[in-house]
Amino acid sequence: MNTETRLQDEFPTRLERKVEMFQRLDPVVHTPEERWAEGPLSEERVREFDEKGFMFFESFFSQDEMDGFIRELKDYEDDEDLKVSEGTILEPGKEEIRSIFGIHEISERFDRLTRDPKLLAMVKQLLDSDVYIHQSRINYKPGFKGKGFNWHSDFETWHSEDGMPKMRCLSCSIVMTDNNEFNGPLMLIPGSHKNFIPCVGRTPENNYKKSLKSQTIGVPDDRSLQQLMDEGFIEAPKGPAGSLIVFECNTLHGSNTNMSCWPRSNLFFVYNSVHNTLVEPFCGNKPRPQFLANRKNWEPLKPV
Repeated sequence: MNTETRLQDEFPTRLERKVEMFQRLDPVVHTPEERWAEGPLSEERVREFDEKGFMFFESFFSQDEMDGFIRELKDYEDDEDLKVSEGTILEPGKEEIRSIFGIHEISERFDRLTRDPKLLAMVKQLLDSDVYIHQSRINYKPGFKGKGFNWHSDFETWHSEDGMPKMRCLSCSIVMTDNNEFNGPLMLIPGSHKNFIPCVGRTPENNYKKSLKSQTIGVPDDRSLQQLMDEGFIEAPKGPAGSLIVFECNTLHGSNTNMSCWPRSNLFFVYNSVHNTLVEPFCGNKPRPQFLANRKNWEPLKPV
């Protein structure tokens, strides 16, 4: 753990009374602008990430590259032992899997994918540092049954409940089954990452046991959401398996219920800067489990 466990809270949240959203304090792209083109991403793509808070790459990985991962995911859906493990979250009141956390620790195949040279090069270009995996997960949405995820900023939770000090972190979401407009694709609010929205409500102990099924604590208020949607609208990147969404840790996102017959599965790797390691949770509770917030291994990832 970071030896400096008590820091000034620059992003107060989970408050008793509503506090207005305020402009983010940290840069979005941590590499100095004069070096934005030094990496696999063009300067135009880096600027897009800086302004919108996310980028989309259709068919970033080929179908051949994805086939082995997809087969492995189908095996997990039928693994009864995996369903009862702490890192597996089931749909509320159902037996279908909602999320599997710590996927890179379960599977050697997925562990290697976290170290993919193409992914790491982009992440380092944006964060301007070595990185480690803060969290990994698979989100499932079975046809007809998959529930949605409320609007939220990942950073708000990771800061409050995990002790992530700064916004120097991002997620890579890899599309594992085709995402279309009907099966609950990831939705993002362009430009929302530029403001932090303090949320109302004290964090209960072990809040994750409820919030991972249905999040009600740490969600932004309707007025702030409307303002940001009016300014930036909503985008829902869609594409075939192997497509990639890279989004900044404070970008507001969510998804709808899957009302179609087509399942939707997305893989998430959360890359955090080695200069942004976790301190004590700012909400004052004990840290969440390791499968949600990595506190044991902050060694820089090396490409394989």
